[in-house]
Amino acid sequence: METINVIIDALPTLLKGMGLTVEITVISLILAMFIGVMLGIFSITKSKVLRFISTAFVDIIRGTPLLVQILFIYFGLPSVLNISLTAFAAGVIAITINAAAYLVEIFRAGINSIDKGQMEAGRTIGFSYSQTMRLIILPQAFRRMIPAFVNQFIVSIKDTSLLSAIGLAELTLSGQSIYAVNFRAFEILTVVGILYFIIIYSLSILSRLLERRLNVS
Repeated sequence: METINVIIDALPTLLKGMGLTVEITVISLILAMFIGVMLGIFSITKSKVLRFISTAFVDIIRGTPLLVQILFIYFGLPSVLNISLTAFAAGVIAITINAAAYLVEIFRAGINSIDKGQMEAGRTIGFSYSQTMRLIILPQAFRRMIPAFVNQFIVSIKDTSLLSAIGLAELTLSGQSIYAVNFRAFEILTVVGILYFIIIYSLSILSRLLERRLNVS
């Protein structure tokens, strides 16, 4: 009975932290998609400069730990640029940049999966490169990339737990703040794990349903 009471008392704070976790992830993934599609297109252009920019971004971000990126954005950049960032803003920026580096590869692979004849057909009927990409290639590529987007959403949900390092009260830090007071770490962390599982399992089911519905191989 005491355990149930501990969990009931903790739920409002944990659910608030869960909501913040989802909010950060959704905002970050929306922003990351814009960066990802832009750099994904850069990566397949004939311009060596644009390809270099895309490759350098992906290599630097994927080649450094997310925790280091979070700390660099929250503590490092403000000290050099003389600006002030809230933990929320720094968290969104860090998750956005990190997710974008992986979305670049998803976009590149998705675009390259479309038959090259589609681009030739678009140019033949008078479309420019950008019009063909926007009206013909990307709509088909997006359809194939949806399951991969959902998987990246799952990864980013997990990554938000690292934002506790800068004091952002997402789900993990919310749990830590509770058991630091009541010393019931087992119960609180169990609930935290269950809440993460609910989000991630729901997204996993969505990913499988989309994959079957869209018949994506």
